[in-house]
Amino acid sequence: MLRALAGMGRGGEGAPGPGPGPGLGRACSSPLVLPGAGAAAPTSPRGWAEALAAAAGALQAGGLVAVPTDTVYGVACLAQDPRAVRSIYGLKGRNGRKPLAICLGDVEHIYRYCHVNVPDELLRDLLPGPVTLVLKRSEELNKDLNPFTSLVGVRIPNHPFIRELARACSGPLALTSANISSQASTLTVSEFQDLWPQLSLVIDGGPVGDVQSPECRLGSTVVDLSVSGKYTIIRPGCALQSTVEILRQKYGLVPESS
Repeated sequence: MLRALAGMGRGGEGAPGPGPGPGLGRACSSPLVLPGAGAAAPTSPRGWAEALAAAAGALQAGGLVAVPTDTVYGVACLAQDPRAVRSIYGLKGRNGRKPLAICLGDVEHIYRYCHVNVPDELLRDLLPGPVTLVLKRSEELNKDLNPFTSLVGVRIPNHPFIRELARACSGPLALTSANISSQASTLTVSEFQDLWPQLSLVIDGGPVGDVQSPECRLGSTVVDLSVSGKYTIIRPGCALQSTVEILRQKYGLVPESS
């Protein structure tokens, strides 16, 4: 189970699944560029509010939207929409036993979808940020999302656009990396251009990291906090040292294997 959870938030190995079904929004032919972002494709920048409205509308229609995060580019859909969730698996060729993380706009929203057994201050020390916290899921979460596990990974990226987008939607987003499973994570929209035709919208926020640095493609650090007083690092990711320091030194958590 822990190995499966390590796939949350970025690509993982798995057999190709079916492609996105019909009726999930028109295919994207060019990205919508956020104001101030360096465009990776020749298209005119539009206003922030317009981009937010377009992305929220595409998600509400059941579509898949590519978005920048604080680590790598991601693909999001409504986590409470079973058909859209299946489409993400088809898009990535992702193993159906690899869970998807949920993305929220603010820490206080975690309590609706998860059973939290750590201090609120701990959540706020790590989120928003490049960390996925694995917690016990609540009954509020779509039963068709990761039905094979009682846990769910939670992301609140430290990126204003995706946080505003999550707030604009009626429920949590399902979020994974914008790449085919087993391929490298992406730092610009041009790096996953082959996926554009299967997406309803691509939001271009410019490069989210140094494209020459392998470390920038590591994705979020995934840590399981579902056992009281303990933690398990599922994926080291890009924020391992700072995360472990907070968990051990400030809150006295110990590795679950201890």
